[in-house]
Amino acid sequence: MSEISQERRRFQRIDFDAPTEIVQGEQRWPAELHDLSLKGLLIRRPADWNGDAERPFEALIELGGDIRVRMEVELARSQDDLLGFICRHIDLDSISHLRRLVELNLGDEALLERELAALGDEQA
Repeated sequence: MSEISQERRRFQRIDFDAPTEIVQGEQRWPAELHDLSLKGLLIRRPADWNGDAERPFEALIELGGDIRVRMEVELARSQDDLLGFICRHIDLDSISHLRRLVELNLGDEALLERELAALGDEQA
């Protein structure tokens, strides 16, 4: 990714490996998490993928123990063996867990606050 593209990126992606599942209706796909941010996630396309891009999905990311991030997402891009999802809704517990994960990985509280402010601006 070029420097200009990195500067335009408003949300830092975090390389993270956690058990992840994408759900749409009755269908479930275990997925390999590539990275995530406050705005969405990127996974490796499951071998049996046949999701309907016109309908919403749910992403479930296990962080350990009984801690889980649950997001309502939509497919934003499909490229090669990667699927990018954008978060459309996240509950309070999940955003709290995700915020803490991002905070620990960024190591910079000021950067986290800028990302949260950007997220708030997009929701307004």
